[in-house]
Order: sequence, then C-alpha cells, then structure tokens
Amino acid sequence: MTNLKGLEVWFVTGSQHLYGEVTLQQVADHSKEIAQSLHASAFIPVSVVFKPVVKSTEEIYALCAEANQSEKCIGIIAWMHTFSPAKMWINGLKILRKPVLHLHTQFNRDIPWNEIDMDFMNLNQSAHGDREFGFIMSRMRLRRKVVVGHWKDEQVIERINVWARAAAGWHDWQGARFVRFGDNMRFVAVTDGDKVEAELKFGYSVNTHGIGDLVAVINAVGEKEIDVLLEEYADTYTLAPALQKGAAAYASLREAAKIELGLRRFLTAGNYKGFTDTFEDLHGMVQLPGIASQRMMAAGYGFGGEGDWKTAALVRAMKVMATGLPGGNSFMEDYTYHLDKQNPMVLGSHMLEICSSIAHGKPSCEIHPLGIGGKADPVRLVFNVAGGNALNASIIDMGNRFRLLVNEVEAQAPVHALPKLPVARVLWKPYPDMYTGCAAWILAGGAHHTCYSQNLTAEHLEDFADMAGIEFSLIGKQTQLHQFKNELRWNDLYYQFNHQ
Repeated sequence: MTNLKGLEVWFVTGSQHLYGEVTLQQVADHSKEIAQSLHASAFIPVSVVFKPVVKSTEEIYALCAEANQSEKCIGIIAWMHTFSPAKMWINGLKILRKPVLHLHTQFNRDIPWNEIDMDFMNLNQSAHGDREFGFIMSRMRLRRKVVVGHWKDEQVIERINVWARAAAGWHDWQGARFVRFGDNMRFVAVTDGDKVEAELKFGYSVNTHGIGDLVAVINAVGEKEIDVLLEEYADTYTLAPALQKGAAAYASLREAAKIELGLRRFLTAGNYKGFTDTFEDLHGMVQLPGIASQRMMAAGYGFGGEGDWKTAALVRAMKVMATGLPGGNSFMEDYTYHLDKQNPMVLGSHMLEICSSIAHGKPSCEIHPLGIGGKADPVRLVFNVAGGNALNASIIDMGNRFRLLVNEVEAQAPVHALPKLPVARVLWKPYPDMYTGCAAWILAGGAHHTCYSQNLTAEHLEDFADMAGIEFSLIGKQTQLHQFKNELRWNDLYYQFNHQ
C-alpha cells in the first residue's frame, strides 16, 4: 500500500509586513516549531512541511500555485499567527486546488497572567487573525476543515490525522485509472452512473475492456508462476482437501491462481488502481474470479462486483486512507436479515469477493458451486469477521450530484457456525437501530454495494466528501428518521441551487 510519509501537508502561516522583522521572525520560529512537532508525531501519517510565513498577496498566490504543481503536496494547513488581512488571500484561494485544514490554535497554551503586555498581544493574535481568514473562506464558499485547540492537544492531533488520511485518499484519486471488464449487471440502476461527471468531479477515469483482453493475458501465464503462487496459497490459507495437490479440484485451484496472476499483470501494465467484473460477462474464462478478487483487494486494489465502478473507486480510496491502521476495508453487500425482535442483525457478504483484510483468523481456501454465471465452480476464501465498531459507505449518483452515504454499525461476533454458507461473512447491527438505520439507508437511495471499514470513522469520510465537494449523509447513533428525511429534502434544494 501507499507509503503515506512520502506525501506532504504544507504548514502555512499568514501574517503581514506591518509587524516588523523582529515580530515576523518570532512568528516564523513558532510556526517552524509547530510544523516540526506535527511532523514528528507518530499519529500523523504524512510529512508536515514548514513553509515560510506569507505576508502579501504575491507570496500567497505563489505558494498556492506551487502547491497545485507539487506532486507530493496533498493539502495545506493554514494558521494565522497574527492578523493577516484576508483580501491578500483572495487570488491565492481562487486558484488553490488542494484541500485546506484551518488550524485555529495559538503558540502558547496559557495566558501568561503576570507578564502579559501589548507586545505579547501584538504577537499572539490568532483569536482574531483566524476569524479574518475564516471570513474570506466562507465569503468565497470554500470547503475546508476547521480544527480548534492547542497544537499539542491529542484531540487536535487526531483530527489533523483524520484529515490527512482523507487528503491522501483524495490525492490518490487524482489521475487514477479504474478498469471494467465487461459492463455492469444488466438492468441494474445503482451500479451504473455518469462516468464523465465522475472524472470531472473526482479526477479518476473509468474505462471498459472486453473480457477477451483479460483472457489473453491470463492465457499467457506460465506454469512455473502458478506453482509459486500455489505455494503461497498453501502457506497463507487452510486448503480444503479437494484443493490439495492430486485431489479432484486441484486443477481448479491452478486455474484460480492463473486468473490472479493474469489479472495482476493486466492491472500493473495498465497502471490501474481497481477493477470491476460481472458474472454476466465471463466469455473465455473458466471461473468467476473469486480468490483473485479477494487477494487483489488485500493488496490494495479497489473492487466492485457486477460492474460497480463507483464502489471499486471508493474501496481503493478507503484503503489508502487506512494505510497502516489495524483492521481492513472490503467490498461488501447487505445480503440478508435476521429479524428477531430481540436481536435484529444484517448478514453482509457477497457471492465470493470479500477482502481477506477483514478476516478474523486464518481464511479457508475452498471450492463450491456458484448457482449463477454458468461457469465452473470458483475457488474462494471463506472466513468470519470479528465484532467491533465499523461502518458501511456508499457513493451514489443522484443525477444532479453524487452522495456519499455512511452508516455506522456494530459488528457482531459469529453466533452460529454457518456450515453450509461457503462465503466470507460478517454480522452487524446498524445504528441507531436496525429499523431506523435500514429505513434511512433506503430513503437516501443507498446502494446494496458498499465499502465496509473496520478502521475508518465517519469523520474520515466527511472530510473526504468535503474535499470532493459532494453531499455527505450520515446514519449514526443520534439519527432520527424525521430529522434525516428533512436533511435529505434540504440537501435536494441546496444542490438544485448550487451547481459546482
């Protein structure tokens, strides 16, 4: 996965020439100390880079232009140590294309009660300097994150961490390529969408290759390559008896490995960050990619079943955001319900393609019939998922805008063995409760495909939606259906009148 320390967040401090060189040197010294402290923090995954204090329209414009051109810069942390007249920021902010976090802090934590004088007041003006900066961003209708508190506070550092991870996911989308093998599942609405608008809005492209293009690469895979990958399968997973060397289905395991190797080669050659396939278009393939899709996701690729390119892109972004965190992120689907009034739950799964990054324990590598697609029995990884806090996220095309919908959930430890269900699976309880959560999801038009995350929070995805300039809707512990319905109506009106 991406090395996030290779990405940079620029720490930019605003002031003005009015204060004189002595004060400006103190401003620069303080800013450098804060930037270096944030950079050294074990909780911020990216590099925080100090930039010289900006004091004029020209300096601000030049810095914003430089940030736009930098391949490493994924965002700017802005802080007004003193008073920085906001008209100086207009031209720079007009061209800035990188996310902004407005850090409302001050160098000193406490007021020095016995020593405070006008020199101290003249230097430490963040309390109103940041308000001036905040006004111009609000006046320009610019989205940003505002974090308030002392720069050494754990809560402040954590919120910067969340924003930086979201910025890394957004940065990864810019110029990204996703490939669809075949079209989406016929007649399905929610997995379709406007790929041109997505490229305009999100920065990634989605294009289709005929399944024959992939098959040609798969068929070129050598036997020795397959042997090596089969050894990895045996070391990593518990192989079902039927898949052991010399057993009846061993040839199917070799075919699954061949598919994975060909798929990986195709994605690498095309510089793709994710892919989709569909069981309705497998011409020339022996089996639907099961273990191949699962392992490619575990390696960091995005995936969407049945041609769902929006979910494939979201899975990739969320995997980048979560780099280095315990737990995983996976393509998911709400499959069936347990409607016991005392213990209602959702069973999440898919035909085959759940990422092994969310597995609890060692997955089992198995082969079973698949009653759809008309191909040979596919090989897949079967496992349960541990309980704990999690969420489901879905990007949906609402026609006049994209909506990022998130439902916070509580995953449940397995309560039954499910011996006849040969797929990866997870049980969860939606917040605020089963009935409100499911009703709100349906009212918001949420897709049946999602990205299930064990390690990201709603705040990560809200920051991400702000960077993308799209609608964000949260179904969480405090959600009330009446209020949620009103929020959806208000959002409809907002996006009718605000076209960006």
